[in-house]
Amino acid sequence: MRRIVVSALCALALVFPTASAPAQGIEDSPYADMIVLPTPHDFDTLWQRMEDAVRGHEMFLVGRASASRAAAGRDIDIPGNGIIDVYRNDFAVRMLEASVAAGFEAPIRFYLTEAEDGTATLSYRPPSAVFAPYGNADLDAMAVELDEIFASIAATAVAEE
Repeated sequence: MRRIVVSALCALALVFPTASAPAQGIEDSPYADMIVLPTPHDFDTLWQRMEDAVRGHEMFLVGRASASRAAAGRDIDIPGNGIIDVYRNDFAVRMLEASVAAGFEAPIRFYLTEAEDGTATLSYRPPSAVFAPYGNADLDAMAVELDEIFASIAATAVAEE
């Protein structure tokens, strides 16, 4: 239960930026390896393009959550904000064969945020960066494969058409 509460508090800190912070919002990420891709799309369009791109690359939508959509259900309007968790079982099996501890990292997350001008930004950490701390050659090899897939998903989703 404590882990759920701590996770919820961390999520709220990301979802409700201060008034002076841009809604597009992850310029203060602690990850130097974060890939941030501004798009011409609005939040809902980017969300749908991401779902389509994930399926089109034969990966799975493992989880989805949107603080802005949940807030809208409570009649609270906040800028678009959500995560899409992506993975596939064959990668999960390989990951666990290489390192059970690395299972903590899966699925891998894409983060969608809405800017003040109504456009949306797609952000994610490359799988190679996510798995690098484990120092495991098998994980590193798998992550390189995933880097290509994730970059392709992102490129498809953010393309202008």
